[in-house]
Amino acid sequence: MTTSEPLTGERADLLEVLAKQRHFLRFTTRDLTDEQAGLRTTVSELCLGGLIKHTAATERNWTGFIVDGPSAMGDFADMTEDDFARRVDEFKMLPGETLAGVLDDYAEVARRTEELIATLPDLDATHPLPKAPWFEAGARWSARRVLMHIIAETAQHAGHADIIRESLDGAKSMG
Repeated sequence: MTTSEPLTGERADLLEVLAKQRHFLRFTTRDLTDEQAGLRTTVSELCLGGLIKHTAATERNWTGFIVDGPSAMGDFADMTEDDFARRVDEFKMLPGETLAGVLDDYAEVARRTEELIATLPDLDATHPLPKAPWFEAGARWSARRVLMHIIAETAQHAGHADIIRESLDGAKSMG
């Protein structure tokens, strides 16, 4: 299969569902300034720009897992304080970051994911999950399962983003 052939079947369906959730997440940032995209509007640390950064980083990590297995994500036990600090920064708009830049990065991640799924030889190919307290020991995930996880993460964060946006200025993604 090449990327010039139209996708059909399961791959097309999965990517269409993911595209819809990505749209809702991006749509929450419409007409916002960089400052507004970095504002916290709830008691959590979440802001709209940070949610998009985190969702892009998560998708990038999981597609890396599809290609390279657990080494793409690293071992939780080997994480340093700097690693944890970088993870916290995923949820924030840092000085010098712009909403346009965050959205551009997310679009590039989406493009690479769509290309990977279109050209991947087998959605049933599996890798063992990396070691982390939130994963079942010894579990393996297929590329399909990873893609469904990316969809679920994106949908969950689109919901978070909708709440943050509504708290910011009353705008809603739906309804």
